[in-house]
Amino acid sequence: QVHLVESGGGLVRPGGSLGLSCAASGPILYNMGWFRQVSGKEREFVASIIWEGGGMQLADSVKGRFTISRDDAKHTVHLQMNNLTPEDPAVYYCAGGPTPSTTRAQDYRYWGQGTQVTVSS
Repeated sequence: QVHLVESGGGLVRPGGSLGLSCAASGPILYNMGWFRQVSGKEREFVASIIWEGGGMQLADSVKGRFTISRDDAKHTVHLQMNNLTPEDPAVYYCAGGPTPSTTRAQDYRYWGQGTQVTVSS
């Protein structure tokens, strides 16, 4: 049984930084990703990383501002978000699945409960 638990969401001012973590329990998933969703819109790919080898992908909208990393010992994936803008607020979801380097939500089999990120002055 796989469980993904996100943490680290909250309120930050424009231009600020926030770090999200996703603790994974159960069998190691080959590919881990972060998605975000605004109410009424489709879930949007943000970043992904492969557990072994660490191959990473970032959405164009966050390149240069967000980074994804993993802690193998703690089975945790991190999303560091810098220079946050009013376009970044959403519920951020951690996800995992067997398909490497995919940006499609349907390729991810397991999902966390989500954590809210708010950007406001």
